[in-house]
Amino acid sequence: MINSAYKSESLNTLIKEAQNGDVRALEELLRRIQKNVFGMFSYLADKRQDVADLTQEALFKTARSINTLKEPNAFKSWLNHIVTNTYYDYLKKHSRDINEEHDDSKLMEIKDKIGCEPGEKCLFSEMDKLIKAALLSLPNDLRIVIILREYEGLSYEDISKITQTTLGTVKSRISRARLKLQKELKEFI
Repeated sequence: MINSAYKSESLNTLIKEAQNGDVRALEELLRRIQKNVFGMFSYLADKRQDVADLTQEALFKTARSINTLKEPNAFKSWLNHIVTNTYYDYLKKHSRDINEEHDDSKLMEIKDKIGCEPGEKCLFSEMDKLIKAALLSLPNDLRIVIILREYEGLSYEDISKITQTTLGTVKSRISRARLKLQKELKEFI
């Protein structure tokens, strides 16, 4: 196979080929998931450098442990588990640096700048910034579950497994996160 052939391969095929030692298949697999992993971390961490470092760490862990994935159909859940654990490790390492309750000044600063030029692109960009700031204002335990549910579309059961909490705790945290986000964003929705 030539390099361009990997671009047309299915995710499951890439996973199987990567597990058999095909470096090019692994490279294509990592290239495909990179944006999604970066996107998840961009809603979890507020410093761009931390997001880049976390993405790199999660991709490295994915490459290193691809052979531990038993069922290629479970790749998304398996990857979300890696991302979540990478973020938990980051929180443990930086617990002194990270304030559990983020500074609301970022949200207020964005709210003040909302008066931009007319146009959908500007509006969506500003709304995305507002949503991200509101997400970053959530405590970590609420932020993780709401991102896994709303951005990754995972079931409550999958989130429970990934975060190693009970189903009731997951439902409660998602509900609390939604209420806090609704309160934060009430003037915009």
